[in-house]
Amino acid sequence: MEYLPSLQQEFDEHKPSLFGKFSATSRGTSPGNYHGPSGVANRCVLHIELLAEQQLSDLLPPSIRYLLAVATHRHPRYLLRILNSYDEVYALLSLVVERYYLGTFGGSFTENFYSLKRERVLRTKNGEIPRAQVGAGGPVRDALKLHSTDVWKNLLVMVGIPYLKRKLDEGYDIHAAPHASLVMGGGPRYNPNDDLPARPTVRQRLFHYYKWFLRNVYPSVNAAYYFSILAFNLAYLFDNTKYSSPFLWLIGSRIRRLGAADHRAIAEVLDPKPSSSGRSQRPGSGLLGLLSPQNIYPQLLTSLRYFLPASIFALKFLEWWHASDFSRQLARKATEVLDLPAPVVSGLTSPAERRKAGQEEKEKKQAEQEKKSTGDLKSALKSPRRHQPPISAKSYLPIFTVPLPPADPSSANTCPVCLNTLVNPTACQTGYVFCYVCIFHWLNGEHQRQLDFMNGEELVQRGKRRLQAMTMK
Repeated sequence: MEYLPSLQQEFDEHKPSLFGKFSATSRGTSPGNYHGPSGVANRCVLHIELLAEQQLSDLLPPSIRYLLAVATHRHPRYLLRILNSYDEVYALLSLVVERYYLGTFGGSFTENFYSLKRERVLRTKNGEIPRAQVGAGGPVRDALKLHSTDVWKNLLVMVGIPYLKRKLDEGYDIHAAPHASLVMGGGPRYNPNDDLPARPTVRQRLFHYYKWFLRNVYPSVNAAYYFSILAFNLAYLFDNTKYSSPFLWLIGSRIRRLGAADHRAIAEVLDPKPSSSGRSQRPGSGLLGLLSPQNIYPQLLTSLRYFLPASIFALKFLEWWHASDFSRQLARKATEVLDLPAPVVSGLTSPAERRKAGQEEKEKKQAEQEKKSTGDLKSALKSPRRHQPPISAKSYLPIFTVPLPPADPSSANTCPVCLNTLVNPTACQTGYVFCYVCIFHWLNGEHQRQLDFMNGEELVQRGKRRLQAMTMK
């Protein structure tokens, strides 16, 4: 967007505004004879372009990381390694996607969403040839199109620099930020752990210099990075430069709007030419040809153009849905007619078991009376009543339970489920700590002890342990 300089020269319809986009033809004037200041306000409020594209590009990595983290909680076995190496995986995928979009559409993935492109800057006065663009848009587009070297330079700016910036920010938060906060709080500046050992290895030496760079040099480099971007944004805002970023100035590329020639070229790429009726099709050109890797690859990457607006629409719809009263009313009506299952009662037993328990209780009372009368010691050795597990009121099946861990410091590192040493300790909402694998399978009802209990093996093992304890006594 241009303020004062734009009032003294012709309006450049292909230059994207830093804040907004102006359509001069919507006010009944052509871009060539636009000189009115009223158009400046309209250009500020209609469409976000450069800043919106930058914000969208910055929001993609954390959004995908969040979705991957949610999926990792469900399937940690397959996705945990990908989540731990997310920066590298995202950089590799971005390299593949951005290279395809730069070569096919002339711009990055998010720039193509806003109908923007990247082109080379001519070595002419002001880098513009307005008459040639009007008379021969196609040849000018071919002349300004990014070459293979320019594509790799732009990939370095779009993928390499953000990846390096994320890794440096992460390293600063780990190795430099705690030390800086400690110094600001009045703590010691010297830390003996930061010294090199007597005979350091190459890795230790490189890591020492890396931490020194993060603590002493990187804050200045980071400040210069943001100040240079701010300076170029201000210069671009007042039409003093044709580059909206210092990195675009270094590689000699700039961002422009897509013109009529660009739209025609993109349409020719996306719409394949229909084969003539007289020419026989080659073998494999039908359905199997569409499923070939060389055809699936461009179709899959091109479909991302439609997936991005669909995902944005779905996100906005979910935000509206959760913020509206309509969803609360539907949720309230759904819970009113919900038939909740009966609770699990610990003492619910079958009639046969109740009769058996009554007989055992009678026998126990008779044994106590005999003990009092005759002093017989054999009745005292009678085994107590076996503990009945709770029965589910829904499935009428027994529920396997484990005893609470004893309040003993010696058994603090023991898992109550597997009775072994804790591996990857995980605390539940109740405050008890289990192995992550044990409590994960236990909550899903897939633990081996639960399966053994349903098969009757747990009772046999429990009887063996009780018999061994009695023999030891």
